[in-house]
Amino acid sequence: MKNLLIKPTQSSPEINFNFEQNILEFRGVSYPENTAEFYEPVFLWLEEYFRTVQNQAIAINIDLIYFNTSSSKVLMDFFDLLEEESEKGKTITINWYYDEDNSSSLEAGEEFQEDVSSLTFNLIEKKIQ
Repeated sequence: MKNLLIKPTQSSPEINFNFEQNILEFRGVSYPENTAEFYEPVFLWLEEYFRTVQNQAIAINIDLIYFNTSSSKVLMDFFDLLEEESEKGKTITINWYYDEDNSSSLEAGEEFQEDVSSLTFNLIEKKIQ
């Protein structure tokens, strides 16, 4: 299976899903003009990935500085998919990164954390240097 790499734009995040290392990453901002179209290849890749991966631990690193309402809905769909896979026995850890000065990112992470009971969900503060 090939890795998935989507380069960032001014309105969309970098997405780097590494099949060999079982690390899936979102970084940047997410407010693409057509959110469903932008994220469609991500969900297609994930479906294939979950059919392929067996007992490996999976790490999801999310470092989104800003995301809009439609991206929030996509994230919730993403977390629902992860929770389904977790309930099937896959070990999935979500690492939600937020800037210490960005309380809205922390609050969003806390809300997502409350919605996913079968996943390990870590809120990780990034220190501004």
